[in-house]
Amino acid sequence: MPFIGNQPTQGRFIELDSLTASATDDYTLQLNGANFAPESVNNLLVSINGVIQGSSTMSLNGAVLTVGATLSSSDTIDFVRVFGNVGTVSTPTDGSVTANKIGTGAVTTDKLADNSVTSAKITGVSFGKILQVQHVNYTTTDNYSTTYVDIMTKNITPSATNSVILIQATVATHHTAVGQHAAKLVKDGSALNYEVGDFYHPSGSGVAGNIKIQYVDSPNTTNAVTYKIQVKAEAGSGSTNKDYNGTNNGVSSLVLMEIGA
Repeated sequence: MPFIGNQPTQGRFIELDSLTASATDDYTLQLNGANFAPESVNNLLVSINGVIQGSSTMSLNGAVLTVGATLSSSDTIDFVRVFGNVGTVSTPTDGSVTANKIGTGAVTTDKLADNSVTSAKITGVSFGKILQVQHVNYTTTDNYSTTYVDIMTKNITPSATNSVILIQATVATHHTAVGQHAAKLVKDGSALNYEVGDFYHPSGSGVAGNIKIQYVDSPNTTNAVTYKIQVKAEAGSGSTNKDYNGTNNGVSSLVLMEIGA
């Protein structure tokens, strides 16, 4: 059956308005009396005095064509034809653009939406990589006794729901009595575990040591998560970030690492 509507064309093959040679090498290209600017000089087929001109001998600035030499009124510009103007390329059919049609290096990370690339869409890539690190060095002296007190706090916002968070903490403590001192890891106000780290000193006051915590959590969210370290003494009292002499020279730390699943 005949085509209904305007017949589509591939490219645009047209002959521009006639040009009259004169004592110049610049000529304004027109189509139906209006200035016409081709995509490049390589889109043009120009014949002067019956000789096809090479594109390397001409240049184009908008609608102004500069030929290879100054002409005279005795010369004849036979025609100027435009082949395959880029501006008329049709929109590809859905699913018709294959991998071979995309230039090497043409797709960059700027063209990818956040969180659009998941492990299900990538093959040949090793996961289990560290995606981000959040940390805090803590030097404040906090005095504590037999009730847990808050010390270090840090937030992290996972980039994917299937990421895990590796928590590593070191609490520098100074004790005033024989007994155990413990630290606890809390997430968003709820304890992840009870006394996940502890330190015991058998002697009297003036003993310093470190409580170390390492824990892997699966928050299953892309919202901000708050992790907090608390510390207490089972007996007596203590202080954070003091050395053996009771001077505030110690430092505690809290490190949060997001690891891709």
